[in-house]
Amino acid sequence: MESLSRPLLFALLLPLLTAGTIRPAIAFDRGAMIDGPVRASIIKIIDGDTLLVAAKPWPQQTMEVYVRLRGIDAPETKSDCASTRAAGEQAKAALVAMLGGQSEIKLLHIAGDKYFGRVLADIALIDGRNPAQELLSAGYVSEYKGGKKRTAVCSFW
Repeated sequence: MESLSRPLLFALLLPLLTAGTIRPAIAFDRGAMIDGPVRASIIKIIDGDTLLVAAKPWPQQTMEVYVRLRGIDAPETKSDCASTRAAGEQAKAALVAMLGGQSEIKLLHIAGDKYFGRVLADIALIDGRNPAQELLSAGYVSEYKGGKKRTAVCSFW
């Protein structure tokens, strides 16, 4: 009985003895923001408000990540509505034209997004322009401040 009591007592006391000495891993807070700039190379333009980039956050380190452009919402290119799909393709084409073959951008004000594996960020072109603001000014996209998106209506776009 004595030999069973010591291991049991040890097992029960170990968590109490080590409390405060072992720190649990802290998950990244989606609301946290990295000011940037983080250099990135464009891999692919997904649609009018999303890019796939190779971000270079540290020397000799590159990571592929989807970037949602902050503050805008482009029409969905995979919508069931033909006019919404067409408007989405126009927004994507406008973004492609705006980038003009430029492959390097800067990511600014980078935060987690509601979808895992994607970040939300402002992007700046080499000349300092903000494509999201230009797309918004030209009417290709609508303003988006987070939360629930409006329900798509075919006649809207």
